[in-house]
Amino acid sequence: MRVTMIGAGYVGLVSGVCFADFGHDVVCVDKDEKKIALLLDGKMPIYEPGLDELVAQNVREGRLSFSTDASQAIRDADAVFIAVGTPSRRGDGHADLSYVFAAAEEIADLMQGYTVVVTKSTVPVGTGDEVENRIRARRPDAEFAVVSNPEFLREGAAINDFKRPDRVVVGGAEDPRARKVIEELYRPLYLNETPIVFTERRTSELIKYAANAFLAMKITFINEMADLCEKVGADVQQVARGIGLDNRIGSKFLNAGPGYGGSCFPKDTLALVRTAQEYGAPVKLIETTVAINDDRKAAMADRIIQAVGGSVKGKTIAMLGLAFKPNTDDMRDAPSLDIVPALQKAGARVRAFDPESMEEAAHLLKGVEFASGPYDCVKDADAVAIVTEWDQFRALDLKRMKELLKAPVVVDLRNVYRPDEMRERGFTYVSIGRP
Repeated sequence: MRVTMIGAGYVGLVSGVCFADFGHDVVCVDKDEKKIALLLDGKMPIYEPGLDELVAQNVREGRLSFSTDASQAIRDADAVFIAVGTPSRRGDGHADLSYVFAAAEEIADLMQGYTVVVTKSTVPVGTGDEVENRIRARRPDAEFAVVSNPEFLREGAAINDFKRPDRVVVGGAEDPRARKVIEELYRPLYLNETPIVFTERRTSELIKYAANAFLAMKITFINEMADLCEKVGADVQQVARGIGLDNRIGSKFLNAGPGYGGSCFPKDTLALVRTAQEYGAPVKLIETTVAINDDRKAAMADRIIQAVGGSVKGKTIAMLGLAFKPNTDDMRDAPSLDIVPALQKAGARVRAFDPESMEEAAHLLKGVEFASGPYDCVKDADAVAIVTEWDQFRALDLKRMKELLKAPVVVDLRNVYRPDEMRERGFTYVSIGRP
């Protein structure tokens, strides 16, 4: 099938290359000339494991291309995906749908013949209705269907998530022609017996928000249990294991830490809160989750300050990890964006290292010294904080690190190391939710 992806960001690029790898002809379109120039040069604008090789292969085999001009790509397409950003709107927290509606109007002006317009972006309930209305207003006689097909991609594991998903959710494909297009697009998954859940369009839109809000609550729940564990002398990792083995609960997203961040959970929980308030059905659990998470990220700097004796004035804090999670360069709503300014405000000098996100972090964090590696980062520091659990931070040479540090203080916000081992090696060691 001929597929056009409007938006070559994280979701659009990963989805586009995976559809191409399924055998479809895909054009990824983006107005960002710099991004398209990088892609045409075989360079990735984002870090995602395995993405560069998959893009190169499908470009080489003629199934994947990139352009800043959507005209011909939309005219030729059987399905046009809207995969543009929906950031939180300043002032009220609602999702900013201006890019979605602009894409819809461009599609309306250019599409020829029966076209399935698929919303891949995360959008509030009712957005598909408005997309359909806007297209219909511009093209009253056009033959098209507007379908919701939310993404469930984890950064760092996105290709596997697309190709081996738990489920595919499709809303609004009541037209047999639209359903046939969707089934053909996802035919490899259908053959692998992946559940494809067909729903009404509004239901599909809400499924995405409900899923992310539930996972955000799960993270926030175990973080609160971690705080309780510290007070009563329990171990949050054992608590998480003990409840996670219950298959009604499950073990995923039960890792205590500095709070959730990234491109989805912060904006999606806030958008769901605003939508629920707008419809007169407030979601108190989600409102509380948002507030707790905001407070938690801000409080992590205090843990570091207390670990070095209550003051960081004139001291150097080494920070290992800046991205909101490992295997991505994404800095959106990362805990480090709260921790670093708070430490600096308290008088600390911050030196940081992250394997992938330092270029982006340099635009967001001022006054930070960026190191060339983990050992360069910790040299002569008064304490080291592990903020992102990259694999390379899980097997540090602890003897070498201790010798390089001015004081052997480790604040492990991801529980990478064992408290007994760190004590035996002579570290002052602080972790999350463990005695």
